[in-house]
Amino acid sequence: MYTILISIFSTLAIIYLVPFVLYGIASSFLGLKTPDNASPAVFLTSILVSKIGVAIAFVLIFYFSYPYFDNNWLLYSFIWWIMFVFGEIGQAITPNYSWKEAVIGILSETIYLPLGALVISWMIVG
Repeated sequence: MYTILISIFSTLAIIYLVPFVLYGIASSFLGLKTPDNASPAVFLTSILVSKIGVAIAFVLIFYFSYPYFDNNWLLYSFIWWIMFVFGEIGQAITPNYSWKEAVIGILSETIYLPLGALVISWMIVG
């Protein structure tokens, strides 16, 4: 149980901080703003809440299927990446989300999903 909790917190740190840094850098160059001009604190809290759910699911699905994914963590992250990329594209089609945001999101996911899968593979499988 301890390993699962540490894996969840590690994954959460990775999947929250990577986009935070990339969106921060992109916002200074591309002029990205928070949705509907929401306060940064409210926006970051909403992102944190959604990432908590993703971290829990990411770790638990890996944990319950690790006999298959123990040596296939990159495949595991790729499956999640496909799901997230289609989500970004779907959001970019709407008027409240730009293609700039979608590209930064896809870039973030390209970094944090394999990194998160590698870390939980080390922690859970050993």
